[in-house]
Amino acid sequence: MRRTARVLTGTALAVAAAGLATAAPAYGLDGETVSGGLKMYPSSVVPGELASVNTAACGEDDTVEGDASAVGAGRFALAPSTHEGEAIGQFEVPPSAQPGTYEIVATCAENGLRVTGDLVVTLTPVRGQVHPKGSVKTGVGGTLGSDPVQTAAGVAALAVAAAGGTWLLHRRARGDGI
Repeated sequence: MRRTARVLTGTALAVAAAGLATAAPAYGLDGETVSGGLKMYPSSVVPGELASVNTAACGEDDTVEGDASAVGAGRFALAPSTHEGEAIGQFEVPPSAQPGTYEIVATCAENGLRVTGDLVVTLTPVRGQVHPKGSVKTGVGGTLGSDPVQTAAGVAALAVAAAGGTWLLHRRARGDGI
């Protein structure tokens, strides 16, 4: 039983390793199109904003030309970067761009390799952190509100409780009992 389990486990691991080796993208084949080889920053933009793209598929010294005509921005150049042999570039998403997902393409000059990436255009910005306003509605009390009647009632209840507690402690200290 153990021997069969070991053989099956070894076979499964070998098949998984072979699958991972073939799933890795192969850059550098002449005229090939590689989907996802172009990274977008940010991946979601509002019309009128700048979008940055980068790729490491073309090599350090290769000239790269980008094409964002799908979104209406036209062609742009990618320049070599000092970061791991990547080429980077920017283009402005036109203010007239409609919401949707657009394919942006970059082509390597030396071998004709085309890398693509998706850019999402939305009407509302995704960036920024939303900060809550007002008190937190937890259902178990909260901070002082702006209602002066409720604030006064709360202060009065605390004062009565403090006075009653003080009176009981003095009675007990005198030996009168409770």
